[in-house]
Amino acid sequence: MVSLKFHEPNGVLDQGHQVSSPVRRDVNRSLSGVKFLENDDLDLEDGKLEKDRNKTVRSNKAVKIQNQALLSGLAYCLSSCSMILVNKFVLSGYDFNAGISLMLYQNFISVVIVSILSSMGLISREPLTWRLIKVWLPVNVIFVGMLLTSMFSLKYINVAMVTVLKNVTNVITAVGEMYLFKKHHDSRVWAALFLMIVSAVSGGITDLSFHAIGYSWQIVNCFLTASYSLTLRRVMDTAKQVTKSGNLNEFSMVLLNNTLSLPLGILLIFVFNEVDYLYTTPLLRRPDFWLVMTLSGFLGLAISFTSMWFLHQTGATTYSLVGSLNKIPLSVAGIVLFKVPTSLENSASIFFGLLAGVFFARAKMREKTQS
Repeated sequence: MVSLKFHEPNGVLDQGHQVSSPVRRDVNRSLSGVKFLENDDLDLEDGKLEKDRNKTVRSNKAVKIQNQALLSGLAYCLSSCSMILVNKFVLSGYDFNAGISLMLYQNFISVVIVSILSSMGLISREPLTWRLIKVWLPVNVIFVGMLLTSMFSLKYINVAMVTVLKNVTNVITAVGEMYLFKKHHDSRVWAALFLMIVSAVSGGITDLSFHAIGYSWQIVNCFLTASYSLTLRRVMDTAKQVTKSGNLNEFSMVLLNNTLSLPLGILLIFVFNEVDYLYTTPLLRRPDFWLVMTLSGFLGLAISFTSMWFLHQTGATTYSLVGSLNKIPLSVAGIVLFKVPTSLENSASIFFGLLAGVFFARAKMREKTQS
């Protein structure tokens, strides 16, 4: 006779000597089915949580990238605007008549800071060799001329007109690209360049503080800046071949340009007889003047660092567009801070020229996208 036992704790019917019944098998299958469904629900829940977690990580990364781009853009705009305004203040506000000495001091500060950062291992740079110096020397001569003519023009011309006249550099560069590199530009680019020429001419005609010497230096500066840009493209490939790593980063170019400019700058100080002026001027005995001079040197190097940072966080198109838009607050600040006498016609010409610069940047973007 088979005894029936009912175990209440688990509610399973057991028939005698551990004999498995169909009922028990059905119950076990039912319980395993419940466990399977529970595990499936847990897997689905884990998958949902994992997706949410990944979505949160991606969102945080996007916010971080946007913050980095915004911060680098602000740093670049602030340093580039401040550099021009501080230089204008030193040359016009203090009436400092030694632009070559100012350039020499700024470049010396850049060399010292880059060398310190390199020795600390914070940045990487190529070692200066005679082969690299010989290749880079023609570019450096143009670089020094570009800096000096910019100093000389800024002393006589207001900041707003300097920014408008610098647009002429784009015209010269575009023509140079067409003849030297056989590069053709579309109609939008040429239209923007034409607007730049019109704004520069109309701005000069309506400039109440027109200075022939300042305008002459600025025209020379436009040609030298365009020449530097065009020559740099040719020399860069050759320079990379004579470096140990086969590359030439921004820090190496900053150190190379500023180091080579020091002996050339010292020579030009004697050629232009700035030594006598430096001996007699009382400005060199004023601590506040040295403070502003040193600040201009730090700002000059800050432009190189922030432009690299901003370019890395965004791209060439955003970088060029922001650079064009940056001229608008710079021009307004230059007029307000230095109390520049202006007329409605001149203000309209300046604003027209700034818009032409933005239009040019947009046209170059579209041209690059189409190509």
